[in-house]
Amino acid sequence: MAQTLLRILVLHGPNLNLLGEREPEIYGSADLDTIEADLSSLGFELGALVASRQSNHEGQLVEWIQEARQDWDGILLNAAGYTHTSVAIRDAISAAEKPCIEVHLSNVHAREPFRHRSMIAAVCVGVVLGFGPNSYALGLRGLIDYLRMPRGNG
Repeated sequence: MAQTLLRILVLHGPNLNLLGEREPEIYGSADLDTIEADLSSLGFELGALVASRQSNHEGQLVEWIQEARQDWDGILLNAAGYTHTSVAIRDAISAAEKPCIEVHLSNVHAREPFRHRSMIAAVCVGVVLGFGPNSYALGLRGLIDYLRMPRGNG
């Protein structure tokens, strides 16, 4: 029996459009286009359609998360700096009622203290961080496994 094609929305927050140029010692040398192409290929291998979007604007990210309610099976989210500050993004994830995986390229717990707290982790099904671009691939695999996990009635 063939598995249903899953639809995964990947959202990238502020400054991630500068990957490959900005602080490569922290974020690596891969640019966003490369990360997105790799995710799309991996998604295809795993039976998922992966679409990626990036915005530097909190409200735009909130709107895309809200749209996920009807158009997507799950969300892979690197909220970047908004991770540590945005109640609006947290509330949008809760309202979307879709599984969300929080992703970060760097290990935020090994960085400045203000990065140690995530406003969104508690409303996500998982968090992957510290593996550079591979954090996205690990998060995608985890999200797909989660979505395909049988759900019992109690």
